Amino acid sequence: MFRKETYVSRRAELKKLVKSGIIILFGNNNSPANYPSNGYYPFRQDSSFLYFFGQQRDGLVGVIDIDNDRETLVGDDIDIEDIVWYGSVDSVSDMAAQVGVAHTAPMKALKTICNDAMSQHRTIHFLPPYRFDIKLQIFDLLGIHPNQQKESASMPLIKAIVKMRSTKTPEEIEQLENAAIIGYKMHTAGMRNTKPGLTEKYVAGIIDGVAHSYGSMVSFATIYSQHGEIMHGNPSMAKLESGRLVLCDAGGENMEHYCSDNTRTYPVNGKFTQRQLEIYSIVEACHDYVLKVAKPGVKYADVHFAVCRLMFDRLKELGLAKGDTEEAVKAGAHAMFLPHGLGHMMGLDVHDMENLDQINVGFDEETRPNLEQFGTNCLRMGRRLEEGFVVTDEPGIYFIPALIDDWKASGHCKEFLNFDKLETYKDFGGIRIEDDVLITKDGCRFIGKDRIPYHPKDIEEFMANN
Repeated sequence: MFRKETYVSRRAELKKLVKSGIIILFGNNNSPANYPSNGYYPFRQDSSFLYFFGQQRDGLVGVIDIDNDRETLVGDDIDIEDIVWYGSVDSVSDMAAQVGVAHTAPMKALKTICNDAMSQHRTIHFLPPYRFDIKLQIFDLLGIHPNQQKESASMPLIKAIVKMRSTKTPEEIEQLENAAIIGYKMHTAGMRNTKPGLTEKYVAGIIDGVAHSYGSMVSFATIYSQHGEIMHGNPSMAKLESGRLVLCDAGGENMEHYCSDNTRTYPVNGKFTQRQLEIYSIVEACHDYVLKVAKPGVKYADVHFAVCRLMFDRLKELGLAKGDTEEAVKAGAHAMFLPHGLGHMMGLDVHDMENLDQINVGFDEETRPNLEQFGTNCLRMGRRLEEGFVVTDEPGIYFIPALIDDWKASGHCKEFLNFDKLETYKDFGGIRIEDDVLITKDGCRFIGKDRIPYHPKDIEEFMANN
């Protein structure tokens, strides 16, 4: 938890931005895995609630009455039966005092608060819910059907929170640097334990264990797979095979729930083949190019397409692509190899604030997404960069057999792609390199003091010596 003053200041700024009405920020409840008392562990608090109220206990709601300048932490103190099983915790009033909130109320009082506001025709601001228990709670409190809650959520509140959470303060950057240490330990543990004959599941379990050992949890479900062409390839019981590449996309959350998100691709036997190096070097060049062009005032969509052009030029040298690069990228031919965006916002969520809808987070009135073109429709971040933004830099090249077959059969972008050559890469898999980038005053830098090896020689040396 940050200093009390941090949360006081954040709520004061939120009130200024939203201007009037009542803000209700729902914390999360425990979520059962397969029966009520077997909850998913560890408990994960809602990120926006964490940002403004700091407390990680379940069953809490933050109420901010802007017009009356009154802040209330709503929740019930635990009873003796809970204490027997889980131990004592701070009272709701103590938790409120820790984050500078003057008032508390039991959960049953929230209905009265909402009824009074509605009877006075006051605006009640809430965020689009993503858990069904909260949807039911909103339905009970406000009478809004779950199917209508996304559309009924407060756009002024969404915009205010996006504005505030997008720009990371020095104390947040310190937390992200801390999370990067966990990410480094996770990925180097993965490299150290990748050996022919072990299963993907076994190594992924070691990686996840590091996250739990040094922080609170993984920041997302770990991707560790020899099928790197599958964007979100879950680790399986398949044995690691010498000569193949394994793609590891993993990150951890520190105790304040700030995230890391990195991807590395490396040979199972610790030695790249020449064919693997040819593709890897292109992804490596694209990854490093971002450091040269990403800075305040530049649209991240422009950085994305600059990377796509560089990638396409290099693929032409290998005979996999052809034709005019500008026209090819306009036509979306690059999506044969890179069917996703260059990156996304990152912070308290690994896809920061994605529950507020990506069009509100990664885009704005000036920059709108292109939802019609395959690949381009997956851009999560396109808006102009600002100092303090943290975004991921994650170019990749993937050879997806089903996509090759589909485009070949339809003739899509045939003037820009060499399908005969592509056929010979169906067994290749995929390569992605990802790091977290902080936008600085006049440029950008990677987050993380220790760099997870990603240059081929560094990877080979690390795997040989560890």
